[in-house]
Amino acid sequence: MKKVAFFTEMLVEDFDGAARTMFQLINRINPNDYAYFFVYGVGPETFRNFQSHKVPTLKIPVNEDYAIALPQLAKKKIALALDDFQPDVIHIATPSILGFFALKYAKSRNIPVISIYHTHFISYIAYYLRNLKAFIRPTEQWMQRTMQRFYNNCERVYVPTRNIELELQRLGIEKDKLQIWQRGIDCELFNPKKRSKVFIENLTLNNKPNILFASRLVWEKNIQTLIEVYKLLEQEGMPYNFIIAGEGAAKNQAMEEMPEAIFLGKLSHQELSILYASADTFIFPSISETYGNVIIEAMASGLPCIIANGGGSSSLVEHGRTGYKCSPNNAKEYVHYLHKILNHERAYQQIQEAGLRYARLLDWDALAETYFEEIELLAGDKRKEVIWAAS
Repeated sequence: MKKVAFFTEMLVEDFDGAARTMFQLINRINPNDYAYFFVYGVGPETFRNFQSHKVPTLKIPVNEDYAIALPQLAKKKIALALDDFQPDVIHIATPSILGFFALKYAKSRNIPVISIYHTHFISYIAYYLRNLKAFIRPTEQWMQRTMQRFYNNCERVYVPTRNIELELQRLGIEKDKLQIWQRGIDCELFNPKKRSKVFIENLTLNNKPNILFASRLVWEKNIQTLIEVYKLLEQEGMPYNFIIAGEGAAKNQAMEEMPEAIFLGKLSHQELSILYASADTFIFPSISETYGNVIIEAMASGLPCIIANGGGSSSLVEHGRTGYKCSPNNAKEYVHYLHKILNHERAYQQIQEAGLRYARLLDWDALAETYFEEIELLAGDKRKEVIWAAS
């Protein structure tokens, strides 16, 4: 049986796209083949039937949705528990304080490390420091050095798209550490058959076409451009319904700036699947995505996507075939493609069908199998090193 110690800031299944990706793997762990020990910050007091340790946390002032795990407050206890567990592989979700604690432990015991590149943190800096512009470049340089120090000490780093792979190489991450490992989709859950005219008209109280944005409402998702798109449509007499699903620090201001938009708050995956299928197009101006799960969820639901041409998510759309890509901050461009997709039935159907075909190629079982095969390989390499060291 292979043993894996899994370190993550957040162990809450539906918190965000990164958490949902992790749980696609966690929910497929075969207890006959693998023992996992979870070390985490935010989450339940104990985690299912797994061995687990919850670490003290500190709320992040600039983003109240997140907290930082502080392993130093329990480092001896964690290290003793890990020594008793004797992991073959260590999986680290994020290059955080907890992540570097895990990396240091792994290197001190000669244990191989795997990571999945979930969050493109360097792209967030300009948003968080938008009022302190002199600090943006130095902070980006510090983040780049941090990423190099972390990811170049991993044996394997899964990245979701070719765009992100190339960007990480430009940032100094060694090419042989990186492996493309795309995210999957549950096409039974996200499916155009869930479309409900009654549901959407009860929500909007009219029969206008419906534009949907679904994600966390935080400024790094380029919410400002979303607001500008809304205002351009408002000048035209708002020919569409503007529906916003999600919570976050930018929500209150977004509601003030978009008074006629329909804000639904955070929805479950089941609720989202009906909403996706019942809307008419999906808009996503974010360029801070490592991947962009919501885009694939929308495509699998039969929803044509109009997205920003930037970040990892831009790899998910082939412009003019599976959707449309816009200059990230050009609100007029988004409006142009919204009109094009919603006012031309043939173009709509072609984009919809191509998006569905693409989404159906992504299978979580196959992706999970690749991950567990990697665990086997890394565990095997570690055991060889132990044998050589002993001989």
